[in-house]
Amino acid sequence: MEIKIGIQNVSREIVLESDQTADDVAALVSDALSKGTELRLKDEKGRLVIVPGHALGYVELGGEKARGVGFAAL
Repeated sequence: MEIKIGIQNVSREIVLESDQTADDVAALVSDALSKGTELRLKDEKGRLVIVPGHALGYVELGGEKARGVGFAAL
């Protein structure tokens, strides 16, 4: 699933692909906002993205990853 994270006072957004479900990510975002802790997400390559909870502007959760088309899908 594609996740877009907007940071307050920053013009660029963070975009990552994750294997986590939308419900799992929504729970992590809600927890980070309510407790003021950092939001920790892993992308599908295993990299860890950490964003301070107080700096979150928005989090957009995309649909599940679509199946690729063409030779790259093999």
